[in-house]
Amino acid sequence: MHRPAHVSFALTILGAGSATPTLRMHPTAQLLTVNNEYMLIDCGEGTQFRLLEQRIKPGRLRYIFISHLHGDHYFGLAPLLSTLNLGGRTEDLYLFGPHGLDEVLTTIFRVSDSRLGYKLHFQPVDPNQSTLILDHPHLTVESIPLQHRIHCTGYLFREKPAKPHLLREKLPTDTPIQYLKQLKEGHDVLDENGDVRYAVAEYTEPGPQPRSYAYCSDTRYVEGLIPQLQGVDLLYHEATFLDDNAQRAAEVYHSTAREAATIADKAQVKRLLIGHFSSRYKQLDEFLNEARSVFGETYLATEGETISL
Repeated sequence: MHRPAHVSFALTILGAGSATPTLRMHPTAQLLTVNNEYMLIDCGEGTQFRLLEQRIKPGRLRYIFISHLHGDHYFGLAPLLSTLNLGGRTEDLYLFGPHGLDEVLTTIFRVSDSRLGYKLHFQPVDPNQSTLILDHPHLTVESIPLQHRIHCTGYLFREKPAKPHLLREKLPTDTPIQYLKQLKEGHDVLDENGDVRYAVAEYTEPGPQPRSYAYCSDTRYVEGLIPQLQGVDLLYHEATFLDDNAQRAAEVYHSTAREAATIADKAQVKRLLIGHFSSRYKQLDEFLNEARSVFGETYLATEGETISL
């Protein structure tokens, strides 16, 4: 299927650990690259160092999405914003996250007498319902209401449908440009009598299927998520615990690897990525085995890895 080479849709894992720091994993952070634009999803402590390690230029960030106000998901945000300012950023930056995030940042910058040389646009996200929060030229972003100890929101990134691909070899070389534009927009070209002169079905082929990525941060097992997640290409779902700690997972509103896989299976997603692993586990193979016993297309969120969709 034809897809222009420059249209990228890829996820880089910057951090896959949970709240307690370890030397093996970093707090949660991911980077979604969409057509050469950077979108940061959560920003745990040290995220800017992870960006540097991956040779990702933070200055290219345009959108940041924060799931909730537990520190392992946003304690790296204020330092990152400050560094962007020190680097001379002037381009607007768009921040989505829970109510109160703006208060935290305002307080930090006030007591440190810091001022940003760029506009930071903050949009609070309603944690109780799914909402379209961004209509971007290449994709839409919807919020996903999760169930955690505090308000927590996931995010669903859906690529917009691609325009039809022209079959230029079938068209006369002298076809007017306006006709080509009509076909590219999916409209038949009519003659002066209203008859079809060039049919979209004959002179184009459908564009590639739109891609989708769903990010489900800290949450307990919630079957109510399944309709919104139905059929996504890649689902990230937290899997803090194994079944041996299922009771603990329920108490602290987290999920097990088996529960994450059950959501993926019932939502018929194409691939599942699990992460946010508790520091109590030294080996992660058990997470993979447990999840794959339910949903075969399960993979570990491996720091430094980039997954193309």
